[in-house]
Amino acid sequence: MCGIAGVMTKSGAPPPAATLDALQNALRHRGPDGQGRHVHGNVGLVQTRLAIIDLETGDQPFTLHDDGGEPVALIANAEIYNYRELRGQLTDISMQTASDCEPPLHLYRRHGTGFARHLRGMYAIAIHDAEINRLVLSRDPFGIKPLYYTENNNVFAFASEPQALVRAGLVNPEINERSLSELLHLQFTVGRDTVYAGIHRVLPGETLIIRAGRIIERHRINALPDTEPVDLDQDNATRQLDNLLNETVELHQRADVPYGMFLSGGIDSSVLIAMMKRLNAEPVRAFTAGFSGTDVHDEREHAKAVAKAVGAKHTEINFNEADFWKLLPKAAAAMDDPVADYAILPTFKLAGAARDAGLKVVLSGEGGDELFGGYGRYRRAARSRLLGGRRMRSVGNLQGLGVLRMEYRRWRKGIEEEEKSVSRHLTAFQKAQAVDCADWLPNDLLTKLDRCLMANGVEGRVPFVDPVLADFAFRLPDQLKVKKQLGKWLLRTWLENALPESAPMSKKRGFTVPVATWIQNKGAELGPLVAAQPGIARYCRPDVVKSLFRAKGKREGKAQWTLLFFALWHNQYMAGGTGIDVGNADVFEALAG
Repeated sequence: MCGIAGVMTKSGAPPPAATLDALQNALRHRGPDGQGRHVHGNVGLVQTRLAIIDLETGDQPFTLHDDGGEPVALIANAEIYNYRELRGQLTDISMQTASDCEPPLHLYRRHGTGFARHLRGMYAIAIHDAEINRLVLSRDPFGIKPLYYTENNNVFAFASEPQALVRAGLVNPEINERSLSELLHLQFTVGRDTVYAGIHRVLPGETLIIRAGRIIERHRINALPDTEPVDLDQDNATRQLDNLLNETVELHQRADVPYGMFLSGGIDSSVLIAMMKRLNAEPVRAFTAGFSGTDVHDEREHAKAVAKAVGAKHTEINFNEADFWKLLPKAAAAMDDPVADYAILPTFKLAGAARDAGLKVVLSGEGGDELFGGYGRYRRAARSRLLGGRRMRSVGNLQGLGVLRMEYRRWRKGIEEEEKSVSRHLTAFQKAQAVDCADWLPNDLLTKLDRCLMANGVEGRVPFVDPVLADFAFRLPDQLKVKKQLGKWLLRTWLENALPESAPMSKKRGFTVPVATWIQNKGAELGPLVAAQPGIARYCRPDVVKSLFRAKGKREGKAQWTLLFFALWHNQYMAGGTGIDVGNADVFEALAG
């Protein structure tokens, strides 16, 4: 994994070296192992490297020259899992390195802008073709790896993180208020627009072609098939699933550095550790977070039993109230594309533990619920209104609380647009899955994993979000996704044979972090501090915020968390601050005890 960025000027002049320096410096945490640069004509590309495959010769950029011709250069934030197979198909080409990211450059020379259709992996790739003076940006179909861009009168610029574009002086830090309403109500933002005015996402699966600093074409690879479920019985489906899990986990383990996995003890991570046990001679390194001294479900005991059953080397991480106050400012600062998901907290601490244990790669279970049908909201969305059905995310985090100065009634507009675009060929259950895979998965779960792990110099891999496995899972009959009121039925039946110690037929217990309890313990002193912060004062009613932080309850706790996260994020990225401070005393250190 890496950080990538670049600039194409509209005037034809070389991009300023100071701008490229600033972009590279802003992404250094994503790639502490090295850096590279390509400057030719009006294009400059920079990369910072986290070395995972081909540690000796895999430095970027990769550059090809025809005899006397102009160069073609590639930089990538990527893991191309089928790189060995691609090398086997490109036998007429003499490779310069053993890197997984060199084959895409040769595929571009052979297939042009359609090169990404041959890739199986997670990637954000930039290619400068100086012969025809065009820049090509491509992002993987599920949006596992991030990529952002901005345009102004002088340049087109892109980067792995929006904060790099701001720090390089290419964009002023200003709020896009429509996206802000999404963030405050949904906990994430959707579609192409970000919460930064003037910064946009390259959409999942999208390829952009840029000339003279302007986007001239867009192409897109769909993440999911546009077909209704296939006719498949459980026995055949289980056999196919076993083969596909074996294949995808083996591909996701390809690395020249130590790797491990995050183990929650739930269905998805239990599937991963069972398959990793099959594929590895050495004990699997597994990391679990738990919350002692609270009333939320602590997964460590169950995870410990699962780890023991497979002979894993298991590390338990306790996350307590003191951790909350100490790590929250750091975790919020890592989320430059803001995601107000409280799971950033244990994820951030687990990433640090994996780093301290000497690991550079971690496999995680994101995508299992979305692709195999694990969420109850899919079942509710698929029912008729008369039977208790309701649309997903119908109530916003702050809706009706009177907190916001302006109530943006169209905060669901982005999701509604996605709902309308879903193919009519799909079942109602599939449609709900497809909306989540388009918005929630890339813009919440995968963004959270990317930022929390990359902030700690660790790469996150998500085997369930593999195009081949995803194609199979999405096209399963609905009855193999939900049966006996249990989601992810096929994964459960596979686990019942592969790892019965995981108790796969137990009812799902959602992952919860007790942030509401911790916030409400300090609500009286925290409320006035949050209400006084610049972002809160501008967009919220301070008196209502103060009252809200004195309240108790599940919904109030979620609203309190959302506002606390936003206050920290806004101070970091919009107000030029570093957190909530009073005088010279750091409030969070004081709240930690």
